[in-house]
Amino acid sequence: MATRLGLGLPQNRQYHLGRDVPDVARTAERIGYDSVWVYERALFPEPATQGLYGVEGLPWPDSYRHVADPLVTLALAAAATERVRLGSSVLVAPLHVPFQLAKALASLDAASGGRVVAGFGTGWSLDEYAASGFRPIRERGQVLDEIIDVCRAVWGPDPVRYDGRITKIGSAVVGPKPARPIPILLAASTRRARERLVEHADGWLPVGVGVEQIASQWQALRDLAAERGRRQPIQTVLRVNPAYSAKAHDGAGRRPFQGNADQIVEDLHAHAAIGLEEILVDLQGTARDAEELKDVAAEVYEKARAAGI
Repeated sequence: MATRLGLGLPQNRQYHLGRDVPDVARTAERIGYDSVWVYERALFPEPATQGLYGVEGLPWPDSYRHVADPLVTLALAAAATERVRLGSSVLVAPLHVPFQLAKALASLDAASGGRVVAGFGTGWSLDEYAASGFRPIRERGQVLDEIIDVCRAVWGPDPVRYDGRITKIGSAVVGPKPARPIPILLAASTRRARERLVEHADGWLPVGVGVEQIASQWQALRDLAAERGRRQPIQTVLRVNPAYSAKAHDGAGRRPFQGNADQIVEDLHAHAAIGLEEILVDLQGTARDAEELKDVAAEVYEKARAAGI
């Protein structure tokens, strides 16, 4: 069975939100992509309180200076398409009020005919939590747990009742409901995050940093699922962020997913062999504009399918 392929939607500065998002989404669907995806960065601190991913001295990429809101982006894509699934990899869920996030995702799923994939993460930016988080960053794991529970409650049958640390729903009718149960996928790299995924979520959202590391993480997750007696299969969507160039990289010190379309597809093939169900290819970072993004997306897709991915 072929690995499903997804495409990252254009959210960065070089794109026009209202024009390019629907255009790229329609093109992705026409090319044959199975899904379109967004990510979330709330702001670009200047100067930064901390390095990228919390690593001291690691600079934030310039693309983070301008990232369109993920839910607005998905709504634009939903209105322009009929088939592709609409995913987030990832929403920094604890930056959102649980009830409002649950209702927004339910509305998007109802409007799109059941195509939403809710990918959540906890984030790492102190500055984003200071600006957007209604709870401190040290509570992000607890907040994510409650968000998952609130989503399940709000998306379920009426009357909705929920009594949590943050959210209190006495008894209420909440609509619209999703067209079908929305899958919740998590970016889980730590032991506690993997436990949350196995116990409460539908799937996993790894990031492509190398075949051996992803394979090791995937095995650890499956081992934990077996240990906990989980019977439901774990859905998987691997995010890769290629550094595309028209010319081939010379090979000296080439990182995964760096180079021309053939080299990117070579790395896609190696990662697909791990056994993950879907790979999200986010090409927006190195494309000059939407036209180049669409051209590269078509080339990568055609070469990937020709390679048996």
